Amino acid sequence: MKFLFTCGGTAGHINPALAIAQRIRELMPDAEILFVGAEGNMETELVPREGFPITTVKITNIQRSLKPDKILHNIKTARNVVTAIAAAKKIIKEFEPDAAIGTGGYVCYPVLRAASSLGVPTAVHESNAIPGLTTKMLQDKVDKIYVGFEESRSNYRKPEKVEVTGTPVRVDFTAIPKETAKERLGLPADKPLVVSVWGSLGAAFMNEIMVEFIERAVQKPSFSLIHSAGKRRYADMKQKLSDSGCSDYGEKGMDIREYIYNMPTVMAAADLVMCRSGASTLSELTLLGKPAILVPSPNVTNNHQEKNARVLEKAGGARVLTEGEFSADSLLGIVSELLNSPSELEKWSQNMRSLYVGNTADKIARAMIAMAQKN
Repeated sequence: MKFLFTCGGTAGHINPALAIAQRIRELMPDAEILFVGAEGNMETELVPREGFPITTVKITNIQRSLKPDKILHNIKTARNVVTAIAAAKKIIKEFEPDAAIGTGGYVCYPVLRAASSLGVPTAVHESNAIPGLTTKMLQDKVDKIYVGFEESRSNYRKPEKVEVTGTPVRVDFTAIPKETAKERLGLPADKPLVVSVWGSLGAAFMNEIMVEFIERAVQKPSFSLIHSAGKRRYADMKQKLSDSGCSDYGEKGMDIREYIYNMPTVMAAADLVMCRSGASTLSELTLLGKPAILVPSPNVTNNHQEKNARVLEKAGGARVLTEGEFSADSLLGIVSELLNSPSELEKWSQNMRSLYVGNTADKIARAMIAMAQKN
């Protein structure tokens, strides 16, 4: 059997697809799997790392603005959609998939629309409580809609198409005890690890905060830190730390990376995680039972990240901070207070685990196999 996956733009869209593909490969070792992504996006790097082939189509995003340059951009995007659908049809005719699924990103629209028009059974997975634009546009085209939250069902015109599954998490997020993970990373077992990640591309506001955070933390380094600056922000952040006279941060346990490629190991080793609140990340946190400080991105549709984050905060597994309500000093104070309260961290950890929806990748993988067999 053959399965087509499409996803792109951010790790939050790519990782759920990888989780489902990994499970299909476990259930059907002879299955053929092909990913379709967008030219120049990070899926072209992350997917091959997991051993799956990927091909691309040219597609751009939609800008929610009436400024002249944004209007011109959207006209270009509309043209790209037409050519991307044609390119996707060619890929699909050559690969001949038995089923296709998309897990987010603008590339999903032309690929799944093309697959549907060619009679391929199709599905889309929406991680967030509020459906994104791509999912809304596809809801009448696909055969099945998988969602992460029960509350999401009412957002679709045909609820009978919708199945609540949770959000898939890659199998390698479950394999490593904290002590083993710290050993693999060369970190001291008795020193807490804080992991800081603000989206796969980085976040300017949070990187500014983290520059000051690190400058203060190295004065009395009581914990280790692994910070993902993002590909767009990495060089700038390193330069700012150097300019401030803090170029020795690495010697004091502060590790700044462009991107955390070994995220399952790093997350497993963490005692506390600071991050955005995309649904994919939250599923990983609940699976691993990691206490978290969540700073929702303000640049998302319908403020869905804060809505996601408040669920974890209400359950007692996280604290939510919004951009602008804290400084580097106050953030360092919150981190230090938590790390000095192991019993409180353990309570948060247990509360996190209680929220995990299990076997999601397996559920969707088996549903895709059944869809392909019926086809």
